Amino acid sequence: MNTTHLSIAGGIAHLIWDNPPQNRMSPGVMTGFENAIEAIKSDSSVRVVVFSANGENFSLGGDITIWPGVSPEEMAIRIQKSLARANLLEELPMPVVSAVQGKCSGGGFEYVLRSDVIIAERKATFRHPEQTLGVFTLLGGVHRVAERAGKTRAMKWALTAEEVSATEMLEAGVITEMVDNGKALERAMEWARELADGPTHAHAAHKELLRLWSAGGVPAADQGISDLTRKIFGTRDAQAGIDSAVNALAKGVERPALKFSGA
Repeated sequence: MNTTHLSIAGGIAHLIWDNPPQNRMSPGVMTGFENAIEAIKSDSSVRVVVFSANGENFSLGGDITIWPGVSPEEMAIRIQKSLARANLLEELPMPVVSAVQGKCSGGGFEYVLRSDVIIAERKATFRHPEQTLGVFTLLGGVHRVAERAGKTRAMKWALTAEEVSATEMLEAGVITEMVDNGKALERAMEWARELADGPTHAHAAHKELLRLWSAGGVPAADQGISDLTRKIFGTRDAQAGIDSAVNALAKGVERPALKFSGA
């Protein structure tokens, strides 16, 4: 059974987990995920990625049925590989938009945190359940929440393993938008279509600046601006955008909205 699907059309890659009702991250789901990421990376037409899951829940996390009997040393090796796999989504140069419904917990939540835009339905809930098993957020969830919402909230949610509502996640700045139930994927696709028509290289530059900032703060991000400037100002999109602005200024009219080529 195929538990991960990928379609690419109109500059949008749609990656879907399909292992309901819990959408557990089984070996099959993870193999399919890696293959999908490789396909996205090798397709130059992709300008935005939508990440969603079929069924009533986004994902309740990893497949813990394969954990018993694994030595700590072997588990450390497996988790390191799992962490690198999750980071593949975060490292994509194009924007990633996630659509979340139902329960989103454990590893599923940690994968969603790799997204640039998170759209959640009103009844969606988010949870770090790891401490109830005596372990911790193995794929870097606690510090990615802290980056978005601050250390206090991140620690509270990790210590209590409580289910956190989409409303609270929106107020905390963890998710981007909350929509009516059944509308998350529709709204994610609206975002995707708009981003797919946008300046692809500029989107990638903003992702890179935030990555540098996350790793080394404002000084590190500032140091990256020079190299990014060289890249961006050599693109046709930037040249078209600047020419359009200069022409509009010369004519005393408003700049027209541009549909960028991604080149």
